Amino acid sequence: MTNNIPLLNRELGVLEFNSRVLEQAENLKTPLLERLRFVCIVSSNMDEFFEIRMSGIKEHIKSNPKSKTDDGMSISEAYDIVVEKAHALVERKYRLLKEDILPKIARQGVTFLSHDEWTVAQRNWAKEFFNTELVPLLTPIALDPAHPFPKVINKSLNFFVTLEGEDAFGRSAELAVVQAPRSLPRVVMMPKHLSGDTQGFVLLSSFMLAFVPELFQGMKVTGCHQFRVTRNSDLFVSEDDITDLRAALQGELPSRHLGDAVRLEIKSDMPQALTFYLLEVEDLNPQDCYRVDGPVNLVRLVQVPDLIDRPDLKFPEHTPKKSVTFHAISDIFEQLAKEDILLHHPYQSFDPVLEMLRAAAKDPKVLAIKQTVYRTGDQSLVMDALMEAARNGKEVTVVVELLARFDEQTNISWAAKLEAVGAHVVYGVVGHKCHAKMLLVVRKEVIPGTGRRKDKTVLKRYAHLGTGNYHPKTAKLYSDFGLMTSNPEICEDMHHVFMQLTGTGHRTDLKKLWQSPFTMHKELIAHIQAEATAAKAGKKANIIAKMNALLEPTIIQELYKASQAGVKIELIIRGVCALKPGVPGLSDNIKVRSIIGRFLEHHRIYYFYANGEETLYLSSADWMDRNLFRRVEVAFPVLDKKLKARVIKEGLRMLLKDNSTAWQMNSEGAYAQVKPRAGTVPFIGQKELVKLLA
Repeated sequence: MTNNIPLLNRELGVLEFNSRVLEQAENLKTPLLERLRFVCIVSSNMDEFFEIRMSGIKEHIKSNPKSKTDDGMSISEAYDIVVEKAHALVERKYRLLKEDILPKIARQGVTFLSHDEWTVAQRNWAKEFFNTELVPLLTPIALDPAHPFPKVINKSLNFFVTLEGEDAFGRSAELAVVQAPRSLPRVVMMPKHLSGDTQGFVLLSSFMLAFVPELFQGMKVTGCHQFRVTRNSDLFVSEDDITDLRAALQGELPSRHLGDAVRLEIKSDMPQALTFYLLEVEDLNPQDCYRVDGPVNLVRLVQVPDLIDRPDLKFPEHTPKKSVTFHAISDIFEQLAKEDILLHHPYQSFDPVLEMLRAAAKDPKVLAIKQTVYRTGDQSLVMDALMEAARNGKEVTVVVELLARFDEQTNISWAAKLEAVGAHVVYGVVGHKCHAKMLLVVRKEVIPGTGRRKDKTVLKRYAHLGTGNYHPKTAKLYSDFGLMTSNPEICEDMHHVFMQLTGTGHRTDLKKLWQSPFTMHKELIAHIQAEATAAKAGKKANIIAKMNALLEPTIIQELYKASQAGVKIELIIRGVCALKPGVPGLSDNIKVRSIIGRFLEHHRIYYFYANGEETLYLSSADWMDRNLFRRVEVAFPVLDKKLKARVIKEGLRMLLKDNSTAWQMNSEGAYAQVKPRAGTVPFIGQKELVKLLA
């Protein structure tokens, strides 16, 4: 934490990225309900930012208050800078929502009906809903010596209620807290016969503001104010002390919702005295309080666009194309024996991956299936297929990453279900998250004999490697590549990686795959240096790389050197980038752009011109310390020339050509949106890919 790059560059980079996402919400060309969705995405991103990044800095300040960054700035000073930027972003977000998006949505017949706007009939319905649906789940807590301030759950919606009068026991109660259970809906659609021509929604806070006196019979309610506390949600598991990772995590998970407070969000109408009270109770400073002009739990509005049947206010519906069709179980393996298959999500369907798994589960020739699991979701067709395979007697081995942040409980549950049907479940290597996306199928096949030669039985491997998780839902929202192959060297390499993850022993040199934490960093450096050598010799040299984040110092320095040698370097970095392009004498030949569009740019692509050979690798690894040194990652080559050309065109060139959803970084590290030049046609890379792969 004493290095200036991972502190300020990373934290400010996250805020800068969310600022660009917010620009999409401000863009008048973005469909109205999608603008609302982008606002909610920023809110969700900011929640995680405080739960993990900001809480980590606060913990460091507490334990090392005198520590400084490399440029001499104290950690506290750096934190203050980040907080100032965060406040500005939050203020901008709520101003956009209140002054622009919500009024325009209302003009389209979609309204959020406040309690002071209800008609008599609407109020009667709301009161009935409150009494029947909400009251049974609410537990008001009066604050007195017997009832201290409750430890409110992380990110929960709460109400601070001020009171006058005496209760049934003769106690004078002045303050109470009402916590809204997470099972309660935050947004309720009003019946059509009451909302009339509009599609009316009521926020949970409106029900509370209207009827909170019902919870305090005989008392006078003088105020009701929303607040929300964000807590440190990073799990601490000592790698030195644990003997059972799953048991250790299960012991830690319940405390995640009750960690130290890092942020307080309050509605703008909360009195100052109550604000100071909350700050004191939660041990927060005034700068940690975010006073907002709107719902404090803004992220919950993300469900609204899905509840509204207005295609004219959304992006055109997109159904991923089924790029390859298998008519029988044997078709999958016969086709992969002949050629590799490249899948580009979300433009192409994730179904072939599911079909490969289902076929492997049913095929009597399949003996074993090995797979890594990072995120799959609560409902997973992938996991269903793996369990079916185990029930069918296949040797199923699943490397489940229990420390996938915010998916720990889901992965623990899947691990238990897999073990219950006889699958082998391992948790990788403690201290190195398994982030690689791999599926390996082992099949017994017969090679027909010729002449006097008898038939020969062999074990044949088939594989899928991806840049994204085995998650059918995110495969519809995130841009990722998947490669299905039977290449013997790639499959053999995957076998060795699985052996490392499930067993023990010295590492094996891999022939085709690059692997973190062993060879990927070295290979990247070597390939960057090779381009620099070519440029110095007067040859064409080009590097194109696409990823989510670029922070690793050594790679950044090598890219600077390559630029100075004359290498043309084009970087597509969605989020945080510590490299600064276009600095005279340092990075003149480097350009950095970010794409913020309908789909989340997620694939990682490494391209090196390599004297015309065009070396191309795909991976799930960003160029960050954690991916290159503290995770198990693989980068895999695209060897087929036609498929390689597809990746270069679809994953790189189309986005480098984008002049409408791209952002260009300048030499100071600031971004400006790319706009079509006069007389040129707007080009949106993602939109063109939808057409190309339809």
